[in-house]
Amino acid sequence: MGEIIEIFQTQEWAMRALIASSQVGIMCGVLGCFIVLRNMALIGDALAHAILPGVVFAFILVGYNSLAFFTGSVLAGLFTVIGITWIQHNVKTKNDAAIGIVFTAMFAIGVIGISWISRSEGVHLDLKDFLFGNVLGIKNQDLYLISGVLIYVLLSIIVFYRYLFATTFQPVIAETMGISVKFVHYFLMLLLSFAVVASLQTVGVILVVAMLITPAATALLLSDKLNWVLVISGTIGFFSAVLGLLLAIMFETPPGPAMTLTATAFYLLAALLAPKKGLIFRFFRKRKQEQKVQLEDTLKQSLKLHELGTLSFQNLLTRLGYTKAQLTKHLNTLQTRGLLERNNKQFKLSTLGIDEAQQLVRAHRLWETYLVEKIGLTGEQIHEDAEKYEHLLTEELLDEVDASLGYPSIDPHGSPIPSKKGLPSFPLSHLAVTQTATIASKQVNEQISSRLWQLGLLPNMTISILKKEETTIQLQANDQRINISSTLARQINIMPTK
Repeated sequence: MGEIIEIFQTQEWAMRALIASSQVGIMCGVLGCFIVLRNMALIGDALAHAILPGVVFAFILVGYNSLAFFTGSVLAGLFTVIGITWIQHNVKTKNDAAIGIVFTAMFAIGVIGISWISRSEGVHLDLKDFLFGNVLGIKNQDLYLISGVLIYVLLSIIVFYRYLFATTFQPVIAETMGISVKFVHYFLMLLLSFAVVASLQTVGVILVVAMLITPAATALLLSDKLNWVLVISGTIGFFSAVLGLLLAIMFETPPGPAMTLTATAFYLLAALLAPKKGLIFRFFRKRKQEQKVQLEDTLKQSLKLHELGTLSFQNLLTRLGYTKAQLTKHLNTLQTRGLLERNNKQFKLSTLGIDEAQQLVRAHRLWETYLVEKIGLTGEQIHEDAEKYEHLLTEELLDEVDASLGYPSIDPHGSPIPSKKGLPSFPLSHLAVTQTATIASKQVNEQISSRLWQLGLLPNMTISILKKEETTIQLQANDQRINISSTLARQINIMPTK
């Protein structure tokens, strides 16, 4: 490490290479986010290869000049974009095929041109420098050019961020807002051409695609917010370029490939360790979900055996098909949560356990009812699907399903659907028009009892439904007509008259 520090302190070329590499890393990282999000990786590859003819013609006209190379390359890149777009719109050729046709033709012209020029005596235009870069040979003029392009690209993204955001995620809505999606597309292609040309000396036309795509893909694994993705991608691009250059100097390897492999290493780390999308996180999340499903199945089957009066370890083991160790672990977890009561080898569901198990049964039977009434499946087709999704349905979604079905009390198989936890076993909302019932003496809480007393509805009072609407229910009690909200009706416990 001391030798590397000494190189940067004493060798001017090393410091130029470090500055150029860091700037290219930031520029490609930030711009690459939009390239990845728009599924334009192949176009980036096409532009990287298609600029070679521009380099050749600039050399023929001006000689070895960085500004001339930049101008010629940008013009070649724009010509490539126009050619690809024309073929896509006017010839019956698939989009990716059009890109492949144009950029390979342009690249072939560039290779032939460089080969032809290099035969002339005293001419030094090495093809491999353009293919793989030559960051150690960067001059001050190249550095000024890279700095200018970096500033222009970053300012363009900041100024036109809203337009880029809208056209990337919602192009149709962007058009209705008066934003020209086509203009933004071509402007992005112009920025991409600038970035590719500026990266030419650092990583070359072949590896510049890696610096555009890999940091952006890494950032998208780490965040879902575009502003943070841009920052993370630029940071990863910076460190990929700098660390790649240091590794290249240490191990005496080409800098361009070293930067690419460093960026790839960051991607692999993110693919493994990303908080939400990483393989390790997904593995543990999947394992946790499997444990949750097994635990809930244990609880639900315990309720079924409890209702049959045959709840035992062996019967539960036969029903579930788990190993003894698995079942013992799940029973211990249920006991810890207060859902199960154990006495030596005997165990039973607690009141809380019965309530929780009934909510699982409610989810299963509600989903079965939804599949039959709304999707049109038959009773034979729904059980396996309901077994799967009962563990995934949130309380909010179950409430929506319940409301859309009109709060059913019976599933397609004729089994009763348990009420929502905290609601009565037979709420007033389930009573049909003209049907009679009595107000139950026991309500779900004191607030409901107090509200009933205010309305003049006392325990054991006989009532009947006169009218049911979406938001209100009109009932009759002791020759009085009382209007109550549908929300309150779902919380009032009644006893239907037989």
